[in-house]
Amino acid sequence: MPVVAVLGLAAAGCGEPGGPDATASATSPPVTATGPPTATSPPVTTTGPPTTGSPSVTSPPPTGTGSPAPPPPRKDRLVAGHYQPLWPFAGPDQVAAWRRAYREDGREAWHLDARRTALAFTRDHLGFTEIDQAVKTVERGAHARVHVGFRSEEGPRPLVAAVVHLVRYGSGGDAPWEVVGTDDTSFSLTRPRYGSAVRSPLTVGGRISGVDESVRVQVRQPGSPEPVGETCCVSAGGQDSPWSARVSFTAAPGRTLTIVASTGGHVAAVERFAVTGVTG
Repeated sequence: MPVVAVLGLAAAGCGEPGGPDATASATSPPVTATGPPTATSPPVTTTGPPTTGSPSVTSPPPTGTGSPAPPPPRKDRLVAGHYQPLWPFAGPDQVAAWRRAYREDGREAWHLDARRTALAFTRDHLGFTEIDQAVKTVERGAHARVHVGFRSEEGPRPLVAAVVHLVRYGSGGDAPWEVVGTDDTSFSLTRPRYGSAVRSPLTVGGRISGVDESVRVQVRQPGSPEPVGETCCVSAGGQDSPWSARVSFTAAPGRTLTIVASTGGHVAAVERFAVTGVTG
């Protein structure tokens, strides 16, 4: 999801996962992932066709392999590594302010922890409070994929709701982690195209595998605790079947928007979700 701010990389966490919503910056440059590769981290592979949005994973999650890294999904090819800064920072000025504070007194160290940042994004920013498990984390250089999920009475292992993609925002040892999207598999968000400019009303869609699914779509903006647009509930299901919805929203022009699609209702309120970033 699954480009307005340049990501120079880093991450962190302290206390319970979470953090204040970032205020939007209309002139934020695109996020550029930098940093040395990590040789011991296995690459993440996704099943299904490439998507234009940041990857977002549901069951089954992507698996790591020891083979060479596969070609990146279409989102990774967007503007030579530039990403939409979705959360928690809306631009480099906010990153610089946090780094000064962190160097002074160590505040909000959770920004340096990819797992805690991903869970804070999921639980606190998106409001998916039942998704409280970091099932698996794969870090590879400036990139991290955190498989977030929840425990169900139907089995001993937590179920994966999505794979949250993060990159270091900036360079150096105290560069914080920034959410830039999700890796999609059995529930994808492919429309609108990642990084595209959009206007209201907006057609949102993708593909889904499941039975009796009900899709909710939200449009979120940095600095706004509530969605700036929402529609529910779109009936969907089948095997790799298309789904689509129409949503209206009110947002400040020129800012990064996060589009969130979620489905659930069988064993949890939200069982899978997918995220992409666009410009309003």
